[in-house]
Amino acid sequence: MNSSYTSQLNIKPPFHHPTSSFPHRRESSVLTLYAFILSLFLSISSSSQATPQIDLEGLLPNAAILLIDGERKMLKEGQTHNGVTLVSAYTNTATLEVNGQQMVLGLSRKVGTNYQPPAAQIVTIQRDNMLQYRTNAQINGRQVEVLVDTGANLVAMNENHARRIGLNLEQATPARVETASGIAKAWTLNLRSVNVGGIKVNNVPATVIEGEFPNYVLLGMTYLRHVKMEDNQGTLTLSRTQ
Repeated sequence: MNSSYTSQLNIKPPFHHPTSSFPHRRESSVLTLYAFILSLFLSISSSSQATPQIDLEGLLPNAAILLIDGERKMLKEGQTHNGVTLVSAYTNTATLEVNGQQMVLGLSRKVGTNYQPPAAQIVTIQRDNMLQYRTNAQINGRQVEVLVDTGANLVAMNENHARRIGLNLEQATPARVETASGIAKAWTLNLRSVNVGGIKVNNVPATVIEGEFPNYVLLGMTYLRHVKMEDNQGTLTLSRTQ
């Protein structure tokens, strides 16, 4: 019997039965040890696998459509597939948990070992000679000039603006508003979308005022509350993370 072999591996030699072959038993022990080492190596390799490649292709109420390592899968909140768990789904983003870490993924943005947080959308508006911030926007897909007005609770416009945009006031809710000229007839409704420089907000509450007031479409807080605003020496920055 090889004493150095026994000491190095810290295993006892098997009981020698008259009908058994010791060399055969020693070979069996070595194979068992090799099998254990191989299984341990595979276990470590599996636990340290790289982050899967993920693409967020679609969002549904409380669910998301993901492309995980080339396999398309719809997950509901709380469900897991190939180590990827959908924590929550929102309008434009989904929160995932991968290998014990949470990350926020925007539509059509891939994550993996080189994952980068979604980039912010940024729009800058220069103050004009009247100390106002005016810019172009798209309301329901129609281009109009808007005036940023943090003092307006709603996006507001006059009847002419509403006609150019194609709003149907017959389906709007009648209302009355107080203007500089007194109480005026108005209508309230939801705009399908308001898009300023690529920062698009859907279902924006708005008011249409009878007559020619206001002169510009007022970009009020029903849109502005969805963005971050910074005023720096005559430059207004609107930003939002996708």
